[in-house]
Amino acid sequence: MIQSIDRAARILGLLQGARRLGISELAAALELPPSTVHGLVKSLQAHGLVAQESAGNRYVLGPALLRLSSVYLDTLDVRSRAMRWMHELSRRTGYASRLGVNLLDEVLIIHHDRRPDGTEQMPETGLNLPTHASALGKVLLAYNPELEDEVLGRPMAEFTAETMTDPTALRAQLEEVRKNALGFEYEEAIIGEASVATPIYGESGTVVAALSVVLSVSEWPAGEGTIRELRDAAWTISRELGASAWSPQAR
Repeated sequence: MIQSIDRAARILGLLQGARRLGISELAAALELPPSTVHGLVKSLQAHGLVAQESAGNRYVLGPALLRLSSVYLDTLDVRSRAMRWMHELSRRTGYASRLGVNLLDEVLIIHHDRRPDGTEQMPETGLNLPTHASALGKVLLAYNPELEDEVLGRPMAEFTAETMTDPTALRAQLEEVRKNALGFEYEEAIIGEASVATPIYGESGTVVAALSVVLSVSEWPAGEGTIRELRDAAWTISRELGASAWSPQAR
């Protein structure tokens, strides 16, 4: 591992989520001399990866990251092939839909189609969700044994009173996901929100992403028609990616 690159990546990680930190705060978090951190931050700033507040000495993520992330998202084959069918899924069900992939030990939302009812909704593309507390994450965990062992092998954060943090109970849920190709979440990550997700397969026959619909808790549980539309959309996207089969035990 190249030390300077590792340190720069850690700085970007500390600044994620719209955090604003000064050199001393970054240095304390990294356990490095402020002079060393200052040099790294200025190098990142020169490339637009970090920006300094107009009034103050704190730093935030820079605009170059947005450009890079947009390019990354646009080149993801699964996203480009899913967008049309996600829009149709949201139109048919009346619910927002999300497409997620694994990013380290979290879920990265690579596309979000809003509810078609015109209600005000925050754009979610590019946001992260916890794997153990989201329907998308449970699907991705269920089909990735190494990720499952990694996430469940350490303490899991509790986001609401409904967040499941018991590894034994969560493993039982993941077994049900593998059996039915459906993952569920009820107020585990965000109060007032519930969702159901299902896998998307690639040409190799492995799960490459997860697709979900998002409901308010007052609309829970998702009806059979909604689940059928979700599965049909996932199968269509999988087929466009070259998959020859999609969860035969679920269909």
